[in-house]
Amino acid sequence: MTRIIAAALGLAVMGMAPAWAGEADVVGVEIAGANGVYRFSVTVRHGDTGWDHYADQWDVVAPDGTVLGARVLLHPHETEQPFTRGLAGVPIPSGVAEVTVRAHDKVHGYGGAEMTVKVPR
Repeated sequence: MTRIIAAALGLAVMGMAPAWAGEADVVGVEIAGANGVYRFSVTVRHGDTGWDHYADQWDVVAPDGTVLGARVLLHPHETEQPFTRGLAGVPIPSGVAEVTVRAHDKVHGYGGAEMTVKVPR
């Protein structure tokens, strides 16, 4: 009986593991560029657990909600946390003074920590 309970508990815990990874958080942003075109280096932290639950994208978003650029992440980073990836060629209109960078994961979507940065002009 004890073995059955232990096995059931183990299966229940394994089934909940992806939820433990939490939301994807942006923990660092570097921005550089000129003439309205910018490069971003963004550091994301997320408890990737494998192909079913990992940080799969980050976005650069204008104050009005327009997505100015998106970096798609094609695989989990289970052994590389936090991790930094870049995106070049992001056009930012001259009237936009700051942008927000947000991360997305396959289970929770958006909702983790975001960072707002000033656009250097």
